[in-house]
Amino acid sequence: MMTGRPTRRRPMSEINVVPYIDVMLVLLVIFMVTAPILTQGVLVDLPKAPSEPIAENQDDPLVVSMRADGALFLNIGIRRNDGHGTRVTIFSLEEQAGKIIRSRPDIAVYVRADHSLDYGQVVALMTALQRAGATRVGLITEPPDLGSGA
Repeated sequence: MMTGRPTRRRPMSEINVVPYIDVMLVLLVIFMVTAPILTQGVLVDLPKAPSEPIAENQDDPLVVSMRADGALFLNIGIRRNDGHGTRVTIFSLEEQAGKIIRSRPDIAVYVRADHSLDYGQVVALMTALQRAGATRVGLITEPPDLGSGA
């Protein structure tokens, strides 16, 4: 029975969350794919030389990286990929590394230097580390390609 009044619909009090869930899942996939790409370190073309691997149980060492253009980066830890580390100059390296070495006298110190660098630049870097208090400095290399020789 139709009366002259139009039927009133009740307002809907529920929110449809399915589209929001779809958007969140797409964003989650995008972040999962791009996260490994964003973690990067200083791009250094290390020289290839046979050497012993660094001990896994070692506390975070002090690592100084030197790019091919001579830029220096100071970082605590080898496997930590939180960006480039702190950019320093050869002049401020002695002060900043000295603070770290004085607070942790048993810290291991390593140098990651690009293989195309001049020998004098690496020696100047190691001299600054020696003045900062480092008694032993290790050089990080990549293992040689054994299969490509023959």
